[in-house]
Amino acid sequence: MTGSQEFQPQIRDYGSLSPADRAALLLRPESDLAPQMEGAGRIIAAVRDRGDAALIDFARDFDRADIREKGVEVQPAEFDAAFAALDVALIETLELAADNIRRFHQAQLPQEMWLKEIRPGVLVGERTTPVDSAALYAPRGKGSFPSVTLMTTIPAVVAGVPEPVLLTPAGPDGSVDAATLVAARLAGIRRVFRAGGAGAVAAAAFGTQSIPRCVVFEGPGSPWVVSAKRLLSGQIASHVPAGPSEAILLADETAHLDRIALDVLIEAEHGADSSVHLVTWAPGLAEAVAARLPQLLAKMTPQRRAFAQAVLGGDHGGILTTATAAEAYAFINDYAPEHLQILSQHPFDHLSHIRNASEILLGEHTPGSAANYLLGPNAVLPTAGGAKWSSPLGVHSFMKSASVAHVTGEGLAALAPHVHRFATYEGFDAHAMAVSDLRPA
Repeated sequence: MTGSQEFQPQIRDYGSLSPADRAALLLRPESDLAPQMEGAGRIIAAVRDRGDAALIDFARDFDRADIREKGVEVQPAEFDAAFAALDVALIETLELAADNIRRFHQAQLPQEMWLKEIRPGVLVGERTTPVDSAALYAPRGKGSFPSVTLMTTIPAVVAGVPEPVLLTPAGPDGSVDAATLVAARLAGIRRVFRAGGAGAVAAAAFGTQSIPRCVVFEGPGSPWVVSAKRLLSGQIASHVPAGPSEAILLADETAHLDRIALDVLIEAEHGADSSVHLVTWAPGLAEAVAARLPQLLAKMTPQRRAFAQAVLGGDHGGILTTATAAEAYAFINDYAPEHLQILSQHPFDHLSHIRNASEILLGEHTPGSAANYLLGPNAVLPTAGGAKWSSPLGVHSFMKSASVAHVTGEGLAALAPHVHRFATYEGFDAHAMAVSDLRPA
């Protein structure tokens, strides 16, 4: 990788790309999970068969963590030690974030039940209840993420899940990140387990000697986590296909160049498997932003700089110039990004053209970092085009609805001839008899 002073992002002219090259731009690193699927299958089988013992082995093999002495479950004293070890100012920030996230998700709660009389004596509606249990995941492979802990756990707690638990990999000494433990406790989580990657998904799906079996598993993760979710889709539900980070920044001619340059690095620094595109039709903007990146990259740590350069200089990121705004909108809707930031002095002018995006950040003062940590809407979002059919993590991810109906005698009398006609046509005798003269008035 070149030094930051020599770095140049990929700049592509969308109009000159072949259909194959345009299709390639829509791919993410997780599009091909073949390298992980076979290994994830072996991990799943080991956890199913050996439980905690397999998790202890995988912590050693994959996370370089020794959890034999501490065990799989985090103990109460570890929570106390985490609060004591953490800077008071950071705890205050975590409390602010937790409060904002909780307020948003409380506003998201559906009615417990509603009924509507659609015809005289015919009342129909829905009743919503939380799932019985949920496993929430906070990754640790490229750092520690108490923000993810808050985003995954708070909506489950707000939804009223009776038994929400957190799974997260341990560090080399077997401990769980202190801020992650504090975030879990602030969210209302009482049980945390040392488990990571595909093994964590399997542990939640089957249960182990320590980890309870759960009906839902939510949280972002590596391609190993994504692979395990797919392999276990019939065993445990996961509504949000949250893989490696991705973002599109849409910038028009009114956007401030320095703000664009700052914000394009946000998701790019997550890892080399991230995907980040700056899309613009403004003349000269691509080159101007590219010229500002080296001085910003020089301020980053070597690891984060290397991640950002790999993304913006590789096959899954860079700057894309289009001939028109309409062409930019079409690419965005095809791509269906996890994060979309509209950098413009008039961001609402563009909003109506966007159909597919998991998160839409409007304006030059709504950077992705603020959304990832503090704004309140959930930052665990569908990736790999999931925005076309899925929604961000929220209270609805931990709830299910049941249809409810109540019909009076008079209401059924009015419907009975029509029900009988349907049943007779479809050949269901008992259906027809249930609404015939055989039914007592």
